[in-house]
Amino acid sequence: MDGTLPDRIVPKLPPLIDPYQRRITYLRVSVTDRCDFRCQYCMAEAMTFLPRADLLSLEELDRLCSAFVRRGLRRLRLTGGEPLVRRGLMDLVRSLSRHLHTGDLDEITLTTNGSQLARFAAELAAAGVRRVNVSLDTLDADDFRAITRRGTLAPVLDGIEAARAAGLAVKINTVALRGVNEHQFLPLVDWAHGKGMDITFIETMPLGDIDGDRTDHYLPLAEVRRSLARRYAMTESEYRTGGPARYVRVAETGRRIGFITPLSHNFCESCNRVRLTCTGTLYMCLGQEDAADLRAVLRGGASDADLLAAIDAAIARKPKGHDFIIDRRGAPPALARHMSTTGG
Repeated sequence: MDGTLPDRIVPKLPPLIDPYQRRITYLRVSVTDRCDFRCQYCMAEAMTFLPRADLLSLEELDRLCSAFVRRGLRRLRLTGGEPLVRRGLMDLVRSLSRHLHTGDLDEITLTTNGSQLARFAAELAAAGVRRVNVSLDTLDADDFRAITRRGTLAPVLDGIEAARAAGLAVKINTVALRGVNEHQFLPLVDWAHGKGMDITFIETMPLGDIDGDRTDHYLPLAEVRRSLARRYAMTESEYRTGGPARYVRVAETGRRIGFITPLSHNFCESCNRVRLTCTGTLYMCLGQEDAADLRAVLRGGASDADLLAAIDAAIARKPKGHDFIIDRRGAPPALARHMSTTGG
C-alpha cells in the first residue's frame, strides 16, 4: 500500500448529519480484534478470535475510511484489540496520512495498550500521527499483571517514553475498577501530570462475557472525582478532543483530568461518532446492536456511489442514545460483543 500517491480528484460531498442534526465527524476503526493482553474488564482469558478471512484487508479499511473523509470526517482513531499487533498497520497509517496532507482530515490518532509502542512510535510520528492514547490502569507491576492477565508493565512504560521522545502527545486512559485500582488513581495522576501528560478515567462498560461480574467493580466517576478533589483544586475546562471525555484543569499541575461516564452520565446529546469494526460492521452507537454490514457492500463489488449510499443509510438510523446499564440481578452483559471486536 503506497500512501505517497494522491487520491484522484473527486468532488466534495455534503457532510454526514444524523436524524438528531448531529454532524458525524469522528470515526473509530478497529483494525483487529486480537490483543496481546487479556484485560479482565475487556475480554475473556480464553478468547476465541475471529478467522483472519473475516477481517477487512488494509485496502478495504483504507477505502472505507476514505469514503468517510469524503463525507466530512475530520478525526480518525485506529483501535483494536491492540492495533499495533495488526501486520502492516503502518502501511495503512502512511496511506491514510494523504488526507492529512490535503487538509481533508484533521488528525489520525491511535489507542494502544503500549506494549508495542516502543517499536512503532517514531514511525507513527513520521506518518503524521500527533497524539496517542495509552491504556494504563496501574503503576504497580503486580497489579498490572493481574489486570491484564499476561502483560508486563515495563515495556508499556518504555513505549510511553519512546512516544514522548518521538514528539507524540500521550494521554493516559484508566478504567476505574472498584476494589482493584482505586489506590492507584492519585499515583497515576501525579505520575502522568509530572510527565506533562493528561489522564482520563473511564467507567467500565457492559460489553461481552469477561469470565466475571462487572457489577462488583463498577465505580461511578463521581466518586473518583470527589476523591481526587481532596488532593487537587479542579476547575471545569472547555477543552475537547472530539471524543466523549469531559475535562477539568488541575491548578496544582496545570494539566487536565478527563472523565468518560457512559453509565452514570451519558454523553449522547453531542455524539459525533460512529464505530467501524475490524469485520466492516458499522455501529452507529456503541451501546446499541443496530449496525450496517459494509464488508458485504465492499465485497459485493460496490461502486463508490454504492458505498456512500450505504453509509448514508446507516447514519440515517443513528439513535439518540445508548441503553447501557450495569445489571445487579446477574443478567448477561448489555451487549454480547466484546469491546475488542467493536473497537476500544
